Amino acid sequence: MKDGKFLTLGIESSCDETAVSVVADGRTMLSNTISSQIAIHTLYDGVVPEIASRHHLENINSVIGESLTEAGITLDDLDLIGVTNGPGLIGAVVIGVATAKAIAFAKDIPIVGVNHMHGHVSANYIQYPDLEPPFISLVVSGGHTQIIKVTDYNKCEMIGSTRDDAAGEAFDKVARVIGLGYPGGPKVDRAARGGDPRAVDFKRVWLEKDSYDFSFSGLKTQALNYINQERMQGREISVPDIAASYQAAIMDVIIQKSVRAALEFGGEAPKLVVAGGVAANSALREGLASAASAHGIRLYIPDPVLCTDNGAMIGAAAYYRYRAEGPDDLTLDAYADLEM
Repeated sequence: MKDGKFLTLGIESSCDETAVSVVADGRTMLSNTISSQIAIHTLYDGVVPEIASRHHLENINSVIGESLTEAGITLDDLDLIGVTNGPGLIGAVVIGVATAKAIAFAKDIPIVGVNHMHGHVSANYIQYPDLEPPFISLVVSGGHTQIIKVTDYNKCEMIGSTRDDAAGEAFDKVARVIGLGYPGGPKVDRAARGGDPRAVDFKRVWLEKDSYDFSFSGLKTQALNYINQERMQGREISVPDIAASYQAAIMDVIIQKSVRAALEFGGEAPKLVVAGGVAANSALREGLASAASAHGIRLYIPDPVLCTDNGAMIGAAAYYRYRAEGPDDLTLDAYADLEM
C-alpha cells in the first residue's frame, strides 16, 4: 500500500501480448505496459502458440519492471497480485501464472487468479468509475462472443454464446482470404469504411426464435464460397465491399441480440457493458450507440486500449475477487479452458 491506496499488480499473458498494469483501489490505472507480438505472428497469418510462449518468457520480467517504474512503486508497495489463469493458450497462461506465483512467494503478497473473460468485463470499471453491477455484458473477442448477465462483481450468468466461430475468428479467416492478413478484425474494419455494406447479400444467422446464441461458421463459409466463385468467373472482387458487407452481417446480429438482452434482463434502467478486442470495432461501437440511444439503454464501451488484452482489466477483476473471496494459494493452476 502506498499513499493509502490498495495496489494490485495485474498480469495478462493469455495469448500474444505480455501485459502488466498497476491498479489502485480496483479502479484507477497507474500504469499500463504492453509488449505486443503482432508483428511476429503476422508472418504466420495467426498466433503460433509455441512462439507466443517463448516471447512471454523473454519479456515478462522487463514488462513488470517497466510497469512498476511507470507507477512509481516497487514490489514492496504491492498489496495483491492478480494474474490470468485461463482461458487461453496454455503455454502462454503458464508463463504469467508461474511468474505471479514466484513474486507472491518471494515477497509474501496475496495472489488471485482471474478468468480472462471476467477481466475483459472489468476493464469497464477502470474506464467508468461510476459503473456497478448489475448489468448485461457483451464480450466479443477473437475467441469468444458471449452475452452475460452480471449480477455482482463476481457473479455472472451466461445468456448466450457462440456455437462455433467467435466474431474475431470469423474476421481473421475471411481477412486472410481477401488478402488483408493478420490481425483480421482491425483490417476488415478499416477496409469496410470504403465499402458498401449492401453490396453483397451475406446472410444474418439468428438461430432459434428468442435464442441469444451466435453462429458465424455458416456466414464464413458463404463469404469464402462467394469469393472463390467470383475469382473462378474471372471477376475482380471489391475488398472494401466484401469487408463492409461481411462486417455488417456479423454486427447486425450482435447488436440486435445484445440490445434485446439488455431490454429483457436489464430491469427498469438497463445497462449494456461491452468488452473484448472486437469492442474496438468502429461499426460495432457506432451501431450499439445508435441502438442503445433509441431504446433508452445506458451504454458502456471502454477506450480501444482497454478493449484489447491488458493488465489493468486483470488488476480490477482481481481486486473485487479478493475483497469477496480472499486470496488463492500457491497451488493456483493454469487452464486452457475456464468457465466464468
